[in-house]
Amino acid sequence: QVQLVESGGGLVQAGGSLRLSCAASGRAFSSYVMGWFRQAPGKEREFVSAITRSGSITDSADSVKGRFTISRDKNKNTVYLQMNSLKPEDTGIYYCAAAPGWGRRSPPGYDYWGQGTQVTVSS
Repeated sequence: QVQLVESGGGLVQAGGSLRLSCAASGRAFSSYVMGWFRQAPGKEREFVSAITRSGSITDSADSVKGRFTISRDKNKNTVYLQMNSLKPEDTGIYYCAAAPGWGRRSPPGYDYWGQGTQVTVSS
């Protein structure tokens, strides 16, 4: 069992930056692939980025490549999403999630979810 708690969301102007954090409880953190998803009002939840158990490999959606960076700190049981050059279309609720395997870009592939943190980018 893994419990996930996101933080770091907020209101930012276009072009600005935010860093999201996701703190995981439980000793099994290192056993999971970690991912970030987002959901805008009226839209489906979409994949943003994922990172392997070791942190050596990452995957990101084309819409955020070059702007967002995912990382994890095994000593702190925390995964981060550094978001730079934010755009109004990045607005939404951001969720972190844990998956038992790599290569999953759809929500059903993830077993555990946080409650989400709101990110709003103004133009």
